[in-house]
Amino acid sequence: MAYDQRDYGGGGPVPMEAASYAGGGYGQGRGRGKRHITDYGATMVHWMRNRQPRYKGGYQGEMERPSPSFIIDMLPPLARINNPADSIPARHLHSSLNKIKHPVNVVKWTPEGRRLLTGSSSGEFTLWNGTGFNFETIMQAHDTAIRAMSYSHSDDWLISADQDGQIKYWEPNFNNVKVIQGHNDAIRDLAFSPTDSKFVTASDDSTLKVFDFAAGTEESTLTGHGWDAKSVDWHPTKGLLVSGSKDHLVKLWDPRTGRCLTTLHGHKNTITKTLFERVRGQCLATSARDQTARVFDLRMMRDICLLKGHEKDISTLTWHPIHSSFLSTGGADGSLFHYLLDEPNPPPGVEITVPPYESADPSTAPAQTIYPAHKLSYAHDFAIWSLDWHPLGHILASGSNDRVTRFWTRARPGETEVFNDRYHIGEQAAEQIGTWDRRKGRNQRQEDEEQEMEDEMEGLVDQKMPSKAPSFPGIPGLPLPGAGMDPAKFQEMIKNLPQNQQGQFPPPGILPLGFVPPPPPPGYGGFPPPLPGISAPAQFQDAQEPSTVAGTVRRRGPLPSQEESLQMEQKKGRYTHAR
Repeated sequence: MAYDQRDYGGGGPVPMEAASYAGGGYGQGRGRGKRHITDYGATMVHWMRNRQPRYKGGYQGEMERPSPSFIIDMLPPLARINNPADSIPARHLHSSLNKIKHPVNVVKWTPEGRRLLTGSSSGEFTLWNGTGFNFETIMQAHDTAIRAMSYSHSDDWLISADQDGQIKYWEPNFNNVKVIQGHNDAIRDLAFSPTDSKFVTASDDSTLKVFDFAAGTEESTLTGHGWDAKSVDWHPTKGLLVSGSKDHLVKLWDPRTGRCLTTLHGHKNTITKTLFERVRGQCLATSARDQTARVFDLRMMRDICLLKGHEKDISTLTWHPIHSSFLSTGGADGSLFHYLLDEPNPPPGVEITVPPYESADPSTAPAQTIYPAHKLSYAHDFAIWSLDWHPLGHILASGSNDRVTRFWTRARPGETEVFNDRYHIGEQAAEQIGTWDRRKGRNQRQEDEEQEMEDEMEGLVDQKMPSKAPSFPGIPGLPLPGAGMDPAKFQEMIKNLPQNQQGQFPPPGILPLGFVPPPPPPGYGGFPPPLPGISAPAQFQDAQEPSTVAGTVRRRGPLPSQEESLQMEQKKGRYTHAR
């Protein structure tokens, strides 16, 4: 495999030819700088060709080893569900940023995984390509900051909520079909029910609301929190809600009756995220501004894991879609930590704690302390607001207050220099050991920004559509008199004009004062051609063009006379002799 030895500022060479990479591959992209491309097709086909049922021995292909020659033997996360450590996204893939930069509040992969959708504080939706990570399109979705988004389980709908409490329904092609006012304050989170017939919202007014999706009406209001409700989630298979609030409490609710089932204590500051585990549905993860995250067992209704390691507040977290023991957290300082719940990973000098399941009395044993299996201490410059995994589990997307959307994936076999890049040890340390060049990194970022600007301009030009409104010939943008008006009302208005004004062009009051309309072409008799569906007055019908019906030919009106223009040219001494 050929490599391009140019340093991309993140440390490590970038392959030129398509190569298997993290359930995907690197390839050569268009534009300047060889855009990173991931193609997971090769690894999926490799796994499907060599897999067998588990009772026959499972996967029969070559196993992966820590050497570059085994890159072609990489497998997708679906093929190694018992090895979550192989899916840790330690490698930076790409940083995507808009031409006009705003903090990225929400990132969400589309259900098929082909694109990443981001919602910003400016109220804009931005779509990024899921393999080349280039800009695809942007649209103004909300008037204020977008705070939450969620796709339905059927993949047919998207709902989004903003700072003003508005909720919007979107089709997969981003056609807005409904807008409802859910709350009077900002909506911080929302989630669909397992059947997609209902959804729940959490707001700064300290309440949760359950809505009927089809009717767009509120069904019930859940009250019980003493302060702003910051997060909410609906269990993937059960009628169970969880919410977290600024009052430091995590509550479980019955959505049918609106009754609070229990309150989970443990955090000492504002709850920032509550999320059910999606694979088995037995655990609940919560994060807070007390620099910790906790994992609760729903069968025991108590915390079983205490996640430590962050030096600042934890702002968000997410579960891996394939591995039920893999959890990622984002910090207020821009750090990105990955935890394996079955590996305590204590730092030197710290004793390993016993999990509650192995203690004499699981109901009273303290939660096991888990430390991160991998740290990206400099993943972003500011707080990470949102994390979301690709449906196949090979790419993690992060959105931050530093206005950048970044993509992460696992390191390839034999690739060790990525652990000394600037996202792991910082710019200054990486520059000292030679894994990052500040000048090259700055130039590369400038090239990336220019490329994103070009992509965005091309995308916006492609979205421009010609105006469908009728206008005056030769004057684009100037609408015809009565355009957009009901034909019957326009015809009635013409009839009600005084007799001496009915032949004027156009009727008084249609154009603004001081505007002189162009003279009508000869043959119209002082009246413009009728709008579609309106017949001209009787005294002007003779001047109109014959309609196009079967057996007739539609003829054009005569062109304006050029006699005056010819006389002016002849006065200047031109065109005086016939050729």
